[in-house]
Amino acid sequence: MDLSYIQPITNEPALFIKNKQILVVADLHIGIESQLREQGLSTSSQTKNMVNHLFSICEKFKPKEIILLGDIKHNIPTSSIQERRDVRKFLEIIKEFGSIHIIPGNHDGNIKKLSSDEIIIHPSDGLNIENIGFVHGHRWPSEEIMQCEQIIIGHTHPTVMFTDRLGYKTYESCWIKGMFLKNKMKEKYPNSGHPKILVMPAFNPLCGGVAANQEGVTGPIGKIIDIKNAQIFLVDGTSLGKAKDIK
Repeated sequence: MDLSYIQPITNEPALFIKNKQILVVADLHIGIESQLREQGLSTSSQTKNMVNHLFSICEKFKPKEIILLGDIKHNIPTSSIQERRDVRKFLEIIKEFGSIHIIPGNHDGNIKKLSSDEIIIHPSDGLNIENIGFVHGHRWPSEEIMQCEQIIIGHTHPTVMFTDRLGYKTYESCWIKGMFLKNKMKEKYPNSGHPKILVMPAFNPLCGGVAANQEGVTGPIGKIIDIKNAQIFLVDGTSLGKAKDIK
């Protein structure tokens, strides 16, 4: 099966599936600002910025459907008044661009109460669209998803860590493209095939991240990914090679 139509958008933490006109974004974490304020970091709400950002992407690519790959909201187990307002407002605005699909993440408790009836909420163990599996990544995907040819996840907020000559560390968002460890895959999913895996960067710029070249991929599915041989790409499309070779 030709998967060349699955394209990360250059300079954007977003994915476009050309033949189906589907836009995919992950990890919006609307409401994260309240947690940052509790930690002493003052920042304004990013909801309007994310709406504008997503609007510009939709204007350019004109998707028919938008998949939100989990963690639309941030606070758990409850939501702040601001978060509830911002989540509803965000979903109401972006549904004008096309049909909205949500695959709930670990931060998305009660997301149904914040969504209108037109928004389609799928099981958290994944959505299969023509042999492409979509899952947030905080829990094991279903057997059906693991039989897909391509699996796309979020959850990790992947970054790559760089260290300069003085030992100063910087982090940049990235994409992870790889395969699963065959032996571990068969232990967990005896009937699976050999799917490819793509880990998406977080759409919200305030999200922290996990350094792929140091910590790998979080979540249960990360335990069976061949992270050492996975290819790392910056959001601008720059290929950095395999994770194990990035020091």
